[in-house]
Amino acid sequence: MKALDKQDIRFSVAPMMDWTDRHCRYFHRLLSRHARLYTEMLTTGAVIFGDRDRLMGFDAFEQPVAFQLGGSDPAQLAQAARIVAEFGYCEVNLNVGCPSDRVQNGAFGACLMLRPTLVADCVKAMKDAVALPVTVKCRIGVDDQEPEAALFTLARQCVDAGADTLIVHARKAWLQGLSPKENRDVPPLDYALVHRLKSAFPETPIAINGGLTTLTQMQEQLTHVDGVMIGRAAYHDPELLLRVDPELFNAPPTFDNAFDAVDAFIPYIERELSKGEKLSSITRHMLGLFAGRPGARLFRRHLALEAVKPGANAMTLRAAIDEIHRATARLSESVAIAG
Repeated sequence: MKALDKQDIRFSVAPMMDWTDRHCRYFHRLLSRHARLYTEMLTTGAVIFGDRDRLMGFDAFEQPVAFQLGGSDPAQLAQAARIVAEFGYCEVNLNVGCPSDRVQNGAFGACLMLRPTLVADCVKAMKDAVALPVTVKCRIGVDDQEPEAALFTLARQCVDAGADTLIVHARKAWLQGLSPKENRDVPPLDYALVHRLKSAFPETPIAINGGLTTLTQMQEQLTHVDGVMIGRAAYHDPELLLRVDPELFNAPPTFDNAFDAVDAFIPYIERELSKGEKLSSITRHMLGLFAGRPGARLFRRHLALEAVKPGANAMTLRAAIDEIHRATARLSESVAIAG
């Protein structure tokens, strides 16, 4: 198994519950060949006892794709990591950052920031179990922790246990008093702390997450750390991914524009529909396309209303795309008349 290097983590799309499923990842892979993609988090229980083909299946086209695990029992994490490796994922990532109530009730996610020795035991157990890179995604602290002490303590123990990479969401998580949604925005960002962490661990690949929405911001962060991870920005404005390869990897774009990317997505959609998948389950990940363009609202409205109907198919998506073409043509006519 290839070791994880700094180029591998240069740009990635964060694991996001209910969003980064296999349809989303396939679409994102069409937009960027070099982005590292992540699954939604799955608990060790779901991996060990659940319907693995349904929960963990993915298309080889999605690679490189990493799997995020939630759990706090070293033996169960080791068992789950072996299953992840058997499925062919390129990395297993331990969630030490999610602040949701469900995660807290399971005694994992962000609350593990309070138990760095246990996190290290989990990392070591997974490292001993698989040849895959084992990585950790964490916050800079939780609740009343002093962030520098909390983050550096966790990092040191994880690195000593063999963690291949640290991905740091540069905010605290407040387990009491803030909702999971508020935890994504309310706690202030502290990029400088993550930069200091990188200086303290120069040999360990470190990626930064939180609040990054533009390629300019990402390029600036890459002067301090090895990688950037974005979440909602990639989901709500997927066209951003078309610029990742040329601007962050000095590689040609996969497609010249989003229309060509959609055309390339159609065969996948038709294949999934033939298996009984619903169009809305696929196109819900495309609603952010064409954000800010003429007709974007009509595009979203058409998909929201029509993709859920029985018999909806690829032509439904093409009809939504036509809303963009018509709106663009109307704008061009208006400009020509005004000129």
